[in-house]
Amino acid sequence: MLAINDLKFSRDYFDARFLALSRLPHLKQSGGQRYAVCLQEPERWLALGLYLRQVGASVAPLHPSTPLEAAKRLAKRMRCSQLIFHDEAQSLALEDGARDDTGLLVQLSSGTTGEPKSIERTWASVDTEVSSYVEALGALGEHTPLLACPVTHSYGLISGVLSALHRGVEPVVLTNINPKYVLRRAVGQERTLLYASPTLLNVLVRLLPEGDRLGTVMTSGAPLRGAWFEELRRHSSRVMQQYGCSEFGCISLNLETRFAEEIGAPLRHLDVTAGSAKDALEEIRVRAGSRFVSTKDLGYFNQRGLCFVSRVDDTINVAGINVYPREVEEVVLELGGVEEAVVYKRSDAYAGERVCLKFVAKRVIDAAEVRRFCAAQLTPFAVPLEVHQVAEIPKLENGKVNRRQLAEAAEERQP
Repeated sequence: MLAINDLKFSRDYFDARFLALSRLPHLKQSGGQRYAVCLQEPERWLALGLYLRQVGASVAPLHPSTPLEAAKRLAKRMRCSQLIFHDEAQSLALEDGARDDTGLLVQLSSGTTGEPKSIERTWASVDTEVSSYVEALGALGEHTPLLACPVTHSYGLISGVLSALHRGVEPVVLTNINPKYVLRRAVGQERTLLYASPTLLNVLVRLLPEGDRLGTVMTSGAPLRGAWFEELRRHSSRVMQQYGCSEFGCISLNLETRFAEEIGAPLRHLDVTAGSAKDALEEIRVRAGSRFVSTKDLGYFNQRGLCFVSRVDDTINVAGINVYPREVEEVVLELGGVEEAVVYKRSDAYAGERVCLKFVAKRVIDAAEVRRFCAAQLTPFAVPLEVHQVAEIPKLENGKVNRRQLAEAAEERQP
């Protein structure tokens, strides 16, 4: 049915787990209740999650590294009535939990632009997404998914595990994400589909032995950097990427990515609107039936599908001129020795907002060199005013960078 690293778990294993779970006192009347689940073994989390779905309960998966007190806070934020932490045989009752008429998948948004919020989706809507996703994959759906990403998140859970089970393919969950182990599983495998974050894929390409290639790779969660994308494309059989949001899961899927900003064709059950051209950007908006979401992402359609440019909240307004962080980052990454770059904004008494940069490099690069390099390729408004070389750029668990957090930290450091 599925594998965890090199260990396989058959249908018999899940049948036995379902039977054991049905005998637990705190799960006997689980229909309509909302459970937060934090289990360290993915096979046990998936067995419990699938069981709770089957009996009509709601499930809020938590990342296995979540400490107990944090798990309690998150469970209460998602209005769960029970918390199952590290052991299915025990459940902690919580006050003010919701009672649901139908089973739900409850998740937290990524939190890249502020405090994460609770998102509730019916299992029926998840089934619709899975069906559309499998249809969009077409023949590529026969590939074996290698999931080097958390299966408590939509990307790994829905696009990875549930869509694979829907099409009768055995997914492989890689909890050992040591790059060398992932490379061993992914190199030269033409019939596998590696699900990973842009950051992990960039590391894999840099460690790839001379002459070796990755098979088909999928990325999501953050836009591919131009330089990273080109390297990945040179060292992979095929680069795919998908785009989504917490409310709808996967929104669009690109089966053959030619340019980093192209995020593919919207899934068939969604109505998606965006700008008509790169110089006529609009917010990406999504509708499915009566449900409508403004994504706060700027994008446009070209002849090959939907393209992502920037988060609305990340756009930097310098004296009335819009500067998109990704455009600046792409230029900085072309400077010799630079490995990572993130651009964010800070208030400015004269221009309204200023462009700020943090970067990681193999060599020491002073701010003046960075500005000179940028000035030759960017408008004066887009040249970073503040430049900081750092050892590491902090990221969220899903691999995304929280630009708002960087901006707030910079404001706090000001006298």
